[in-house]
Amino acid sequence: MHPAAREMLLSAVDSGWADPVRLHHEGRTARLLLDNARAVLADAIGVRPDELYLTTSGTTAIQAGLSAVRAARRRVGTQVVHTTVEHSAVLHSAGDEGVEVGVDIRGRVDQEAFADAVRRPGVAVAAVQSANHEVGTRQPIAAIAEDCEDVPLFVDASASVGHDPVPEGWSVLAASAHKWGGPAGVGLLAVRKGTRIAPAWPMDEREDGLSPGFPDVPNTLAAAAALQARLGEAEELNKQHRAWIDEVRRRVPADVPDVEVVGDPDDRLPHILTFSCLYVDGEALVTALDAEGFAVSSGSACTSSTLKPSHVLAAMGVLTHGNVRVSLSRETRYDDVDRFCQVLPGIVQRIRAEVGM
Repeated sequence: MHPAAREMLLSAVDSGWADPVRLHHEGRTARLLLDNARAVLADAIGVRPDELYLTTSGTTAIQAGLSAVRAARRRVGTQVVHTTVEHSAVLHSAGDEGVEVGVDIRGRVDQEAFADAVRRPGVAVAAVQSANHEVGTRQPIAAIAEDCEDVPLFVDASASVGHDPVPEGWSVLAASAHKWGGPAGVGLLAVRKGTRIAPAWPMDEREDGLSPGFPDVPNTLAAAAALQARLGEAEELNKQHRAWIDEVRRRVPADVPDVEVVGDPDDRLPHILTFSCLYVDGEALVTALDAEGFAVSSGSACTSSTLKPSHVLAAMGVLTHGNVRVSLSRETRYDDVDRFCQVLPGIVQRIRAEVGM
């Protein structure tokens, strides 16, 4: 958690605990704090405060947003056109009505195929992430938005908000506070004016029914404080992180045989890197690196606890076995990056030797 978020959270627990729709003093205080936090978050996303809804997570924002837009356009159709590398929440929400469009070896969508799919009858909404959670590759959101014409474009910007400028052209956008150093349990759903939504559950007086129950005011304040602080640091941190990730991209394949570094080397998020090691079990590699003090992940970014092969890497047509996802935080130092590159070759060699490779 960003220090600004931690400081705000400790203060807000005492002052923002009440239900903000109540008329007593504590409720009015919570409402004032919540409105201030919403204004800060909305400004960072580039929308009006009344276009921003608060949810309990980025996943909830995706599920609620996609279902609400699709329900509002059910007379047009029910299909969701999406890329093959979307977060699992998009894939699950689209379900049997999903129309998948493939990506190239770097993880970028086939824009012509996507445009063709969107123009077919029965399409309710199109869904494209701003940048991939695992490999960092950015998608051409503004160009895709033009191709969508009258079809609403849903953008999962969870991986990029706080690290990259918010793209242009979308109708609905989802984000998650923990990705920029805010607390877990706060998601954002931005809906541009003119985009119709019909929530799938009964409406109440809060968030237009898009997130049942009253918002977590202290955590929302902490999320706003973190995003504001993170944007102030973004230029310096991004420059630093990009240089360090570039170094890891060079050193890992040079020092470890049979390794594939994936994703676009240039048009990408500055802080994320994934590589795959042949003849190495992902769980064993994560465990060994953890013993050395490195918290990395394997499998899909959205379902890494299951250690299933990454659907993102599979869709890209690259090696899925023994993949490692590295992400840098504001606390990461160059010494951490350098030591990671130093210990990795020995760990991979040891694991391969244990299985006779």
